Amino acid sequence: MKYGVTAATGKFGKTAVETLLEQVAPTDIVAIVRNPKKAKQVLPAGIEIRQGDYTELEQLEQAFSGIDRLLFISSLPSGGYPRDKQHLNVVAAAKKAKITYIAYTSFPHADQATSVLSADHRTTEKALQESGLQYSFLRNNWYLENQADLIHTAQAGKPVYFSAGDGQVGWAPEKYYAQAAAKVLQISQPKRIYEFAGKPHTFSELAQIAAETKGKQAEIHQVNDDQYREILNQAGLQAAAGAIIMIQQLIRQGELTEDTSDLTDVLGQSLPELNEAIKEI
Repeated sequence: MKYGVTAATGKFGKTAVETLLEQVAPTDIVAIVRNPKKAKQVLPAGIEIRQGDYTELEQLEQAFSGIDRLLFISSLPSGGYPRDKQHLNVVAAAKKAKITYIAYTSFPHADQATSVLSADHRTTEKALQESGLQYSFLRNNWYLENQADLIHTAQAGKPVYFSAGDGQVGWAPEKYYAQAAAKVLQISQPKRIYEFAGKPHTFSELAQIAAETKGKQAEIHQVNDDQYREILNQAGLQAAAGAIIMIQQLIRQGELTEDTSDLTDVLGQSLPELNEAIKEI
């Protein structure tokens, strides 16, 4: 059995490869990467490394040759080459290479989500459903690392601002999502959809717990979107303000609210409590 992992030099991909190595021989793992030279420096020895850029369809077809089960890690949005087109290249190449099964890292509730961030994932899920390939959607909630700035601010005892209201997020460190992805790849009869998430928390809870890890009392300010935009602008984050506000809106609207045991079920262990997870990252 040959296992392939795309985007294998990224943090997620590297963790997935290392997790696979706990149960699979190095010779049965293929890392598909854009930069083979970098891959040889950062990935474990003994695995096979193949070049496979999401923008190069023929290169992907060659990279996927002989692979049975593929972990397809979604790319980052790119204006130069649209992400949905990148993903469609991966699906087309996998179909041509006759890959048996694909596990794809998707977006929470991708089939119901309305935010712009979910659009490319819906397109990819639809392509996989129509491909004739066996698949699972790994709908990953938010990585705790995404809130590093808020965590550091709260730990320093400084004011924390957000406009997500009481919207909940299933934060968990990225490594647990990656470990679960590698484990799903080895399940003989996996589910079609996994809603992976940690225990749900609000931003107020996150800020308070983060502050307490340093013996501080959080100064929490829930504001509206216009007020938050002004705060971001004053902090020199004008370029990122639109994206940050959009994420706050989707959280406020409940798109990241999830109560599921999928992540712990696949991992076979409980996740650390939020205070411990904050210390981990």
